Amino acid sequence: MIKPLVIGFAGGTGSGKTTIAAKIAQTIGQEKAVILPQDAYYRAQNDLPLESRKLTNYDEPSAFDNEYMVEQLSQLISGQSIKSPIYDYDQHNRASENKLINPKEVILIEGIMALHFEDLRKLMTLRVFVDAPPDERFIRRLERDVKERGRNAESVINQYRRTVKPMHDLFVEPTKQHANLIVPEGGTNSIAIDVINAYIAQFLNRS
Repeated sequence: MIKPLVIGFAGGTGSGKTTIAAKIAQTIGQEKAVILPQDAYYRAQNDLPLESRKLTNYDEPSAFDNEYMVEQLSQLISGQSIKSPIYDYDQHNRASENKLINPKEVILIEGIMALHFEDLRKLMTLRVFVDAPPDERFIRRLERDVKERGRNAESVINQYRRTVKPMHDLFVEPTKQHANLIVPEGGTNSIAIDVINAYIAQFLNRS
Protein backbone atom coordinates (compact mmCIF):
# COMPACT_ATOMS: atom_id res chain seq x y z
CA MET A 1 0.00 0.00 0.00
CA ILE A 2 1.30 3.46 -0.95
CA LYS A 3 1.63 5.82 2.02
CA PRO A 4 -1.41 8.13 2.03
CA LEU A 5 -1.30 11.89 1.60
CA VAL A 6 -1.97 13.55 4.96
CA ILE A 7 -3.03 17.22 4.96
CA GLY A 8 -3.55 19.20 8.14
CA PHE A 9 -5.84 22.23 8.28
CA ALA A 10 -5.40 24.52 11.28
CA GLY A 11 -6.83 27.96 12.03
CA GLY A 12 -8.95 29.81 14.52
CA THR A 13 -12.51 28.95 15.38
CA GLY A 14 -14.77 29.94 12.50
CA SER A 15 -11.87 30.43 10.09
CA GLY A 16 -13.29 28.04 7.50
CA LYS A 17 -10.95 25.06 7.94
CA THR A 18 -13.85 22.61 8.30
CA THR A 19 -15.51 24.07 5.19
CA ILE A 20 -12.34 23.76 3.13
CA ALA A 21 -11.70 20.18 4.26
CA ALA A 22 -15.30 19.25 3.44
CA LYS A 23 -15.15 20.85 -0.03
CA ILE A 24 -11.90 19.07 -0.83
CA ALA A 25 -13.19 15.72 0.42
CA GLN A 26 -16.30 16.16 -1.72
CA THR A 27 -14.19 16.87 -4.79
CA ILE A 28 -11.94 13.85 -4.24
CA GLY A 29 -14.78 11.53 -3.31
CA GLN A 30 -15.43 9.48 -0.19
CA GLU A 31 -13.82 6.39 -1.72
CA LYS A 32 -10.44 8.17 -1.71
CA ALA A 33 -10.60 10.74 1.10
CA VAL A 34 -11.49 10.80 4.78
CA ILE A 35 -11.68 13.66 7.27
CA LEU A 36 -10.29 13.17 10.77
CA PRO A 37 -11.56 16.06 12.95
CA GLN A 38 -9.40 17.01 15.90
CA ASP A 39 -12.57 17.89 17.84
CA ALA A 40 -13.33 14.18 18.11
CA TYR A 41 -10.25 13.79 20.30
CA TYR A 42 -11.22 16.04 23.18
CA ARG A 43 -10.33 14.22 26.37
CA ALA A 44 -12.93 12.05 28.11
CA GLN A 45 -14.19 13.62 31.36
CA ASN A 46 -15.96 10.68 32.95
CA ASP A 47 -14.57 11.54 36.37
CA LEU A 48 -16.20 14.98 36.47
CA PRO A 49 -19.85 15.98 37.10
CA LEU A 50 -21.69 17.77 34.29
CA GLU A 51 -21.48 21.20 35.92
CA SER A 52 -17.71 20.89 36.14
CA ARG A 53 -17.48 19.59 32.56
CA LYS A 54 -19.35 22.68 31.37
CA LEU A 55 -16.36 24.77 32.46
CA THR A 56 -13.97 22.91 30.17
CA ASN A 57 -11.59 25.13 28.23
CA TYR A 58 -11.78 23.55 24.77
CA ASP A 59 -9.33 26.05 23.31
CA GLU A 60 -6.09 25.02 25.00
CA PRO A 61 -3.77 22.15 24.01
CA SER A 62 -4.40 20.09 27.14
CA ALA A 63 -8.07 19.71 26.16
CA PHE A 64 -7.01 17.30 23.41
CA ASP A 65 -5.95 13.68 23.75
CA ASN A 66 -3.22 14.20 21.19
CA GLU A 67 -1.45 10.94 22.01
CA TYR A 68 -4.57 8.98 21.08
CA MET A 69 -5.07 10.97 17.88
CA VAL A 70 -1.46 10.37 16.81
CA GLU A 71 -1.86 6.67 17.56
CA GLN A 72 -5.02 6.35 15.48
CA LEU A 73 -3.68 8.48 12.63
CA SER A 74 -0.57 6.30 12.53
CA GLN A 75 -2.82 3.25 12.26
CA LEU A 76 -4.70 4.79 9.33
CA ILE A 77 -1.43 5.64 7.61
CA SER A 78 -0.28 2.04 8.00
CA GLY A 79 -3.48 0.78 6.38
CA GLN A 80 -5.49 -0.17 9.45
CA SER A 81 -9.10 0.80 10.19
CA ILE A 82 -9.82 2.68 13.40
CA LYS A 83 -12.76 3.34 15.69
CA SER A 84 -12.60 7.09 16.10
CA PRO A 85 -14.11 8.68 19.22
CA ILE A 86 -17.16 10.94 19.00
CA TYR A 87 -17.53 13.99 21.23
CA ASP A 88 -20.92 14.82 22.76
CA TYR A 89 -21.11 18.59 23.23
CA ASP A 90 -24.40 18.37 25.11
CA GLN A 91 -22.75 16.23 27.79
CA HIS A 92 -19.32 17.86 27.48
CA ASN A 93 -17.81 14.40 27.31
CA ARG A 94 -16.73 11.68 24.92
CA ALA A 95 -19.70 9.66 23.69
CA SER A 96 -19.99 5.94 24.43
CA GLU A 97 -20.25 5.09 20.71
CA ASN A 98 -17.49 5.53 18.14
CA LYS A 99 -17.10 5.84 14.38
CA LEU A 100 -15.47 3.30 12.09
CA ILE A 101 -12.97 4.96 9.74
CA ASN A 102 -11.24 2.99 7.01
CA PRO A 103 -7.84 3.93 5.54
CA LYS A 104 -7.96 6.08 2.41
CA GLU A 105 -5.45 7.54 -0.03
CA VAL A 106 -5.98 11.05 1.33
CA ILE A 107 -6.44 11.87 5.01
CA LEU A 108 -7.59 15.38 5.91
CA ILE A 109 -7.06 16.53 9.50
CA GLU A 110 -8.77 19.69 10.69
CA GLY A 111 -8.76 21.45 14.03
CA ILE A 112 -7.65 24.59 15.84
CA MET A 113 -4.57 22.83 17.22
CA ALA A 114 -3.81 20.70 14.17
CA LEU A 115 -0.40 22.35 13.76
CA HIS A 116 0.37 22.81 17.45
CA PHE A 117 1.63 19.33 18.31
CA GLU A 118 4.99 18.40 16.79
CA ASP A 119 4.33 14.65 16.70
CA LEU A 120 1.06 15.28 14.83
CA ARG A 121 2.72 17.67 12.38
CA LYS A 122 5.39 15.08 11.58
CA LEU A 123 2.71 12.79 10.17
CA MET A 124 1.50 15.44 7.69
CA THR A 125 2.61 15.81 4.10
CA LEU A 126 1.13 19.29 3.74
CA ARG A 127 0.34 21.77 6.53
CA VAL A 128 -2.26 24.48 5.88
CA PHE A 129 -3.27 27.42 8.08
CA VAL A 130 -6.72 28.79 7.23
CA ASP A 131 -7.02 32.47 8.10
CA ALA A 132 -9.94 34.89 8.40
CA PRO A 133 -10.58 38.27 10.09
CA PRO A 134 -11.34 37.99 13.84
CA ASP A 135 -14.78 39.60 13.59
CA GLU A 136 -15.84 37.22 10.84
CA ARG A 137 -14.57 34.21 12.79
CA PHE A 138 -16.53 35.30 15.86
CA ILE A 139 -19.76 35.75 13.87
CA ARG A 140 -19.38 32.30 12.32
CA ARG A 141 -18.77 30.70 15.71
CA LEU A 142 -21.77 32.49 17.22
CA GLU A 143 -24.04 31.31 14.41
CA ARG A 144 -22.71 27.74 14.58
CA ASP A 145 -23.00 27.33 18.33
CA VAL A 146 -26.51 28.77 18.47
CA LYS A 147 -27.86 26.86 15.45
CA GLU A 148 -25.96 23.56 15.69
CA ARG A 149 -25.15 23.18 19.38
CA GLY A 150 -28.23 24.69 20.98
CA ARG A 151 -26.42 27.36 22.96
CA ASN A 152 -27.60 30.89 23.71
CA ALA A 153 -25.76 33.93 22.40
CA GLU A 154 -24.75 35.18 25.85
CA SER A 155 -22.91 31.97 26.74
CA VAL A 156 -21.10 31.96 23.39
CA ILE A 157 -19.99 35.57 23.85
CA ASN A 158 -18.82 34.95 27.41
CA GLN A 159 -16.83 31.89 26.34
CA TYR A 160 -15.27 33.82 23.48
CA ARG A 161 -14.08 36.55 25.83
CA ARG A 162 -12.99 34.17 28.60
CA THR A 163 -11.11 31.49 26.67
CA VAL A 164 -11.50 31.46 22.87
CA LYS A 165 -9.81 34.76 22.00
CA PRO A 166 -6.96 34.62 24.55
CA MET A 167 -6.22 30.98 23.69
CA HIS A 168 -6.28 31.79 19.98
CA ASP A 169 -3.71 34.54 20.47
CA LEU A 170 -1.55 32.34 22.70
CA PHE A 171 -1.71 28.94 20.98
CA VAL A 172 -3.42 29.02 17.56
CA GLU A 173 -2.11 32.12 15.79
CA PRO A 174 1.56 31.19 16.42
CA THR A 175 1.13 27.89 14.53
CA LYS A 176 1.15 29.85 11.27
CA GLN A 177 4.92 29.44 11.38
CA HIS A 178 4.52 25.69 10.83
CA ALA A 179 2.31 26.03 7.74
CA ASN A 180 3.45 25.29 4.20
CA LEU A 181 0.46 27.23 2.91
CA ILE A 182 -1.60 30.05 4.45
CA VAL A 183 -5.12 30.47 3.07
CA PRO A 184 -6.68 33.90 3.64
CA GLU A 185 -10.45 34.46 3.43
CA GLY A 186 -11.19 31.00 4.81
CA GLY A 187 -13.63 28.69 3.07
CA THR A 188 -14.54 31.29 0.44
CA ASN A 189 -11.07 31.25 -1.12
CA SER A 190 -11.88 29.15 -4.17
CA ILE A 191 -8.47 29.72 -5.77
CA ALA A 192 -6.64 28.28 -2.76
CA ILE A 193 -9.00 25.31 -2.72
CA ASP A 194 -8.29 24.72 -6.43
CA VAL A 195 -4.54 24.82 -5.72
CA ILE A 196 -4.86 22.22 -2.96
CA ASN A 197 -7.09 20.05 -5.15
CA ALA A 198 -4.48 20.22 -7.93
CA TYR A 199 -1.78 19.16 -5.45
CA ILE A 200 -3.91 16.20 -4.37
CA ALA A 201 -4.71 15.24 -7.98
CA GLN A 202 -0.99 15.17 -8.77
CA PHE A 203 -0.42 12.85 -5.80
CA LEU A 204 -3.26 10.54 -6.81
CA ASN A 205 -2.04 10.36 -10.40
CA ARG A 206 1.43 9.37 -9.20
CA SER A 207 0.06 6.69 -6.93
